[in-house]
Amino acid sequence: MHHDTTPLWSATRKAPRFEALDRDLDVDIAIVGAGVSGLTAAVLLSRTGLRVVVLERDRIGSGETGHTTSHLTEAVDASYQRIIQDFGEDAARLVARSSRDAIDCIESLAQHLGVDSFERVPGYLYTEDTDRVDWLADELDAARRAGCAVEWIDDVPVPFPTSGGIRWDRQAQIHATEYLAALAKEADTHRVQLYETTKVTGVHDGHPCRVETEHHVVRARHVFVAANVPVNNRFLLHTKLAPYRSYVVAGEVEAGCLGGLFWDADDPYHYIRSQEIDGQWYVLVGGEDHRTGEVRETEYCYERLLDYARARLPIGPLKYRWSGQIIEPVDGLPFIGHNSGSTHVWVATGFAGNGMTFGTLAGMMVADFVVGRTNRYAHLYDATRVKPLVSAYDYIAENAAFPVHLIKDRLTSANADVQSLDDLQPGQGGLVAGPDGKLAVYRDERGELHGCSPVCPHMGCDVAWNGAERTWDCPCHGSRFSADGQVINGPAISDLSPRPLPTRA
Repeated sequence: MHHDTTPLWSATRKAPRFEALDRDLDVDIAIVGAGVSGLTAAVLLSRTGLRVVVLERDRIGSGETGHTTSHLTEAVDASYQRIIQDFGEDAARLVARSSRDAIDCIESLAQHLGVDSFERVPGYLYTEDTDRVDWLADELDAARRAGCAVEWIDDVPVPFPTSGGIRWDRQAQIHATEYLAALAKEADTHRVQLYETTKVTGVHDGHPCRVETEHHVVRARHVFVAANVPVNNRFLLHTKLAPYRSYVVAGEVEAGCLGGLFWDADDPYHYIRSQEIDGQWYVLVGGEDHRTGEVRETEYCYERLLDYARARLPIGPLKYRWSGQIIEPVDGLPFIGHNSGSTHVWVATGFAGNGMTFGTLAGMMVADFVVGRTNRYAHLYDATRVKPLVSAYDYIAENAAFPVHLIKDRLTSANADVQSLDDLQPGQGGLVAGPDGKLAVYRDERGELHGCSPVCPHMGCDVAWNGAERTWDCPCHGSRFSADGQVINGPAISDLSPRPLPTRA
């Protein structure tokens, strides 16, 4: 199996390039992150005449929007049964309606921007397991109570046996990078200032707010932190989130192999769809989710997923494989609104497996907040909400990982997984117990060793080596770093500190 983890989207479409921030700025709204949330907000706000700047740490499409499978759906990960039980039927109707609003927004923007890959398709939640049919029937009832146009079908249109499913009409799909590129071009046309390779190191509420980068400062009346995980909330919000890796494989198929979006009712679930690009059809199969940093042999995740796909679909040779970071909210709904303790700083996170839909919704909502428009969904998705009776069990379960990892990391060397530097082959990394404590060590393809501190600068947990992605992943709050220690995923904002290698290990 090859080691390239370039997503299908970025391999087949390119986003425009922009320079790095080269001066201090004064603007009306500063947006941190050029994914679907940030660029949607930028385009909508650019129409109001406000001065807008977007700051992207890497390149447009390099973040989690570029690693999605781009399902656009009102069939939410949390399940409507859970939402009705925890939030009530009125809230469930708002969740469904807000999801439809987001898909309609994407459709309107795609048509305006000439994005031909947008397509309305049905969506299917199905099961292969007869023991899950009753749960699925309950979900059908809950979705109807939430106002979804759904129906039961005995024969799900997939080339393998199922035990029934639910059909949603008028769901959608789109080529993620093509859409991001079009949003970026539209924003640029409307005089939004876009800057890439610009790392934000601090966000401060005030009059004005201050957004600090490595070399410059942006002063703004409002700030929207549209990163996958906010970099400006050290503890309160992060305790309500759990990071998971989800894997995708893609191979060529004949046209007409699949017609829609598909999710099974397994735990963790699988998700399937097809995409036509330049005359070639691909099938995308995702799944094998696990808590970030808690599986070291991540190659096996791809292998199991490919075995699953080949057992069910007429998939050709593997063409692409990649993974993405899914942020699960503790109570099942995303957090969109004011950052805790802030007046002019907005955040959006916790989209779970509905990133394109909820991400677009976040951009729409924050655009309303900034210009002072009332948004009907503001209370439902309030980023400062705490529902202890709803989420106490999940809150404790998800946050148990933090103290457990922290204590183990600080008091023992049990998680040093490499006995000697000589054991590391080119392309491999691991934690090594040295005379002055543990080191995170990577051997590159030329055989050279690179050492850095294993301690995540966010809140002090030890990182773990991700063999398939060749990254260092933090199991506590999901920060991720390149093989040589450069931060690539928040909430951490600084790199792993370089460390000298021991002479013997």
